[in-house]
Amino acid sequence: MNRTCVLLFLLVAGCFGLSAQQLTTSQAVIDLGQVVYRQPATAEFEVFNDDYRPATIRSVRTACGCATATYSNTSIAPKSKIGLRATYDASQLGHFEKQIAVFAGNEQEPLVLTMKGVVVSEVVDFSGDYPYTIASLRVDNNNVEFDDVNRGDRPVQKIHIKNVSGETLKPQVMHLPPYMKANVSPSTVAPNHDAVVSLTLESRLIRNFGLTQTSIYLGMFPGDRVAPEKEISVSAVLLPDFDRLTEVEKAKVPHISLSTENLNLGSFNGKTKLKGSIEIKNTGRSQLDIRSMQMFTMGLQVSLGKTRIAPGETVKLKVTAIARELKKARSKPRILMITNDPEHPKIVINVSAQ
Repeated sequence: MNRTCVLLFLLVAGCFGLSAQQLTTSQAVIDLGQVVYRQPATAEFEVFNDDYRPATIRSVRTACGCATATYSNTSIAPKSKIGLRATYDASQLGHFEKQIAVFAGNEQEPLVLTMKGVVVSEVVDFSGDYPYTIASLRVDNNNVEFDDVNRGDRPVQKIHIKNVSGETLKPQVMHLPPYMKANVSPSTVAPNHDAVVSLTLESRLIRNFGLTQTSIYLGMFPGDRVAPEKEISVSAVLLPDFDRLTEVEKAKVPHISLSTENLNLGSFNGKTKLKGSIEIKNTGRSQLDIRSMQMFTMGLQVSLGKTRIAPGETVKLKVTAIARELKKARSKPRILMITNDPEHPKIVINVSAQ
C-alpha cells in the first residue's frame, strides 16, 4: 500500500511538461536513521532559488497524510534560500520513504524532496569500538572487503561512525566507483552521536573476475575536499561462474593442491626482503589455469613459472616480502589466485613476515 501511494504520488508530480528548474536543494534526500515509534520525525531541507527572478512557492504536496510540510516563507528572493520542514508521524513500524513535491510560480515540474528512515520500538546504538579517526569522525573500519561475491550479488557492508567534534556534521561518501552505492543514516549527525555508512556493491557492474580495489573518501559536509586522511580502502573479490558445467565436464575438472596456504617468511631482523615459495600441483584430470594472481596489499612480489598446469604437474610460486612497503599496508598481506577449479575458484594465501 505504501509503495503504491509513493508511485501514484510521483506519477502525479512528474506528469507535467518539462521546464528549467527554478528551485533546487543541496540535499534532496535526508535519512533520519532510527525513529522511535509514534514520535514524529522531522527533516530540515533548504530550498534555493537559483534564478535572477523572485520565486513564489505555489503549493507543497506530500505523498500521504502521514507526512506534513511547513516552510518559512512563500517568497524566495533571487539567489536566496528558505527552510522547509517535513515531518513524518512515525505511526507504523518499519522502513519509510516519503516524498514532498514543491511547486513554484508557474512551473509545472516540482522539486521533489525525500525523507526516509526506519521506525523502531527502541533505538539500538552501536556497542563496538571506533579505533580509527577520519577528520572529525571516529570509525570502526577503514578497510572494507566484499569477499566471495558472485555475479549478480548485491552485498552490503556497514561502517559505524561517531561524531567526536563540537558541531553537527553531514557526512558524505566521495569518489564512489560506478559499481558501488552509499547511504549515510542518519544524514545529519550531532556531536557525540553515531551513524552508519552502508556500502552496496553492484557486482553486475564489475568487469573482471578476481580482485577489484578502490579508495573512497568520507567527507564531513557537502562539498568537502578529498584528502589522504579521509580515505577508506575498499576491495571486492568476484568469483567465476561454474553453474553451466555438464556432468561430463564436472568429471574432468582440474584440482589445485598447495603445499601450504599459510606462508611464514620469518622475521626481517634488519633485512629489507624475505623470500619463500609454495608448490602448486594439479591433481585433477584437465589443465589447471591460474586465471589471475593479485595482492591485497603492497609489499609483496610474486613469480609463477607458468599459469597453465597440466594434470600431475607441479610448479613453484616464489614470494618476496619487502619490509619498507609492508609497514604501510592497512590489511594483512595476502595473495589471491582465481582458478578454473570449480571446487577452489578462489585461493587466498596468507603471508606472515615480521
